[in-house]
Amino acid sequence: MQDSTKNADKLTLKPKNQPMVASIVLFGGIALLVFAIWSSILFGAADIKFSTVWLAVFDYNSTLTTHQIIQEIRLPRVLGAAIIGACFAVAGSIMQGMTRNPLADPGLLGLNAGAAFMVAICFAFFPGLSYQYLILFSFVGAMLGTILVYGIGFMGKGGLTPMRLVLAGAAVSALLVALSQGIAIHFDLAQDLAFWYAGDVSGTTWSNLKILTPWVVVAMIGAFIIGPSLTLLNLGEEVAIGLGQRTGVIKLFGAVIVLILAGIAVSVVGAVSFVGLMIPHITRFLVGHDYRWIIPCSIVIGSLFMVVADLCARMINPPSETPIGALIALIGVPFFLYLARKGGREL
Repeated sequence: MQDSTKNADKLTLKPKNQPMVASIVLFGGIALLVFAIWSSILFGAADIKFSTVWLAVFDYNSTLTTHQIIQEIRLPRVLGAAIIGACFAVAGSIMQGMTRNPLADPGLLGLNAGAAFMVAICFAFFPGLSYQYLILFSFVGAMLGTILVYGIGFMGKGGLTPMRLVLAGAAVSALLVALSQGIAIHFDLAQDLAFWYAGDVSGTTWSNLKILTPWVVVAMIGAFIIGPSLTLLNLGEEVAIGLGQRTGVIKLFGAVIVLILAGIAVSVVGAVSFVGLMIPHITRFLVGHDYRWIIPCSIVIGSLFMVVADLCARMINPPSETPIGALIALIGVPFFLYLARKGGREL
């Protein structure tokens, strides 16, 4: 234990964070995010002039069709994409910090599979359910998947370990996906579920954002609070304990934050994977391993990535839309294979 403390002291005396680079990434990313949001409002199936967008945002006229398109469709959609990207990115960062597993992703907790299972039940037994209730039930499904994974992971000697968490997540996800597919086949819901699995932010409305935003803000504040503890936990559990950290409390608090952030994101956009895997790696590559910088930079980079991905999905084959989940998977799968080939090591 004494050796671990000495090693931790050496690491904390010379942390790997890069404040100057992190500041550039943070403020440069915010500028790019504002530009991407504005571009996403301008371009789409029907391109809109810059002056029209400006007037629609700052001098709204409900009698004009273009203003209605901007205010009721494009603006909530792009803001929803930014929020969802931030949720996935921070959830992935916290998961990788807690488990010290570079391949960890929110889907590891059974979130995607649990949400899909509950959506299948809603389509089968409550076919006229509104979008708001569908989001609520899919969030409950994500929570169910997480509870099952952690419940199984804590069983046996030694408690929850990174390997046990991965195995429990794989087992629970396989079970819930199989149940979802069984329901889809029996009730002829394959096409409806296919749209949800593909991922889409087009259904985001102002009412959705009003419901989700307070939860996201609270979870993000929690992520900032546990950031320094995650930095120490990422050095090793023995090191963190030697420095006085209550690792069990940190992991529980982190799991709740991951559930809120990833659950909300999955319930809105669908079963989109790899965002929570890629963005934390990119962020650590740029700013180092200090979570005081990783959390805010992940918010900005994740938001930017999701907004650009949504814009590309709309621009590839207008007026039809390419599923955003498929587009992200084209990047995420090679990224995952690259990490796996390196044995799960950092970039």
